Amino acid sequence: MTNSPEVSIVIVCMNRLDNLYPCLNSIREQCGVSYETFVVAYKFSDENYEKVLKDFPWVTFIRSNAVRGFSENNNLALSLARGRYCFVLNDDTEMRSDVIGQLVRDFSRLPENAAIVTPKLLNADGSLQLCGRPPYPARNYVLQQWHLYKEPIDDTVGRSPVFDSVYSTSNISGAAFLIKTEIFRELGWFDETYFFTPEDIALSTLARKRNYGVYVDSSATIVHKWRTTASRLSPAVRPAAVRGSLIFFSGGSSFKYFFIALPVWVAETLKWVKASVRHRRHPGAENRIQMHTYRNIVRAIFSGLSPKQLFEKNV
Repeated sequence: MTNSPEVSIVIVCMNRLDNLYPCLNSIREQCGVSYETFVVAYKFSDENYEKVLKDFPWVTFIRSNAVRGFSENNNLALSLARGRYCFVLNDDTEMRSDVIGQLVRDFSRLPENAAIVTPKLLNADGSLQLCGRPPYPARNYVLQQWHLYKEPIDDTVGRSPVFDSVYSTSNISGAAFLIKTEIFRELGWFDETYFFTPEDIALSTLARKRNYGVYVDSSATIVHKWRTTASRLSPAVRPAAVRGSLIFFSGGSSFKYFFIALPVWVAETLKWVKASVRHRRHPGAENRIQMHTYRNIVRAIFSGLSPKQLFEKNV
C-alpha cells in the first residue's frame, strides 16, 4: 500500500475462494498499519484466478501450479517481502480487530532479540483453539500418536506476562504469526524439508537456538476456521506430515529416527487395522479415506522418501 510498508502479509490459498474472500476482506477492514499483501494462488483454476485478480486489485497474486508444500509456497512470496515485518496468515482466518497493528506495537516493548509474536487463535464459535505453544519434545509427539498426550491449548496458564497480555512461549502455529523480516531472512525463511508439518515448530526451534525470543499476545485474537473432517487429500498430506515430523524430531540421526519411528509405526498400524475393520462394516467415502490414510502413513515411515516425494506418490 505504500513504498515502504510496515508489514508484508503472506497467504497461501489452495483454490478456496470461500476461505480467501473473508480473510482478505478482514485485512482490508481491520489492518491499521501500512502493508502489502501477497497471495500464493496454489492450483487455482483459470476462472478463479481471473476472478481474484479483478476483485482484489490491491493484492499481489503469485500463481503456483507445481507441486509445493506450505513452506515452498510461502517462500515464493516471502522472498519478495519489503516490509519490516512479515505476517504469515492462513487463508481460513478472519480478523475482527487490528491484530497486526497490535502485534507490531508489542515489538516496541519487547526485548531487542524478540523475533516472533503470535496472536491467540479462536475457533469459529469463539472458543479457544491455541494461545502459544509449550515445548514439544519427541517423547510428547510419540505419546500423542498413542493418545497418551494432548498438547495444552493455552501456554499462558499459571505464568507471569512479560508485560500486559504478552507472554514468552516456545512454539508458534503457522496459522498466524508476525516475525521480523530481517530475522526471518537470516533463518532461511521456512525450511522446505517439511512439506506440511512441522515447519512452524522447526522455525520456532531454530529461532530460539539462535537466542531469539518467541512470544504470544493473549489479547490479540484471530478466528481460525480449520476443519478436521477427512478430506480427499488426507492420504497424501498425512503421510508427508508424519514423515516430516519424524525427520525433525530425529535431528538427522538414523539411530534416533528408528527409536522414535518404531512406536509411531506400531500406533499407526493399529489405527490402519481399526480403520480397515470400520470400513468393512460401514463402507463409505470417509471411512475409505481414513483407511487409505493410515495405510499410507505406515508405508511412509520407513520408506526413506522425502515428505514431498510421499505427497507426490500418494496424491
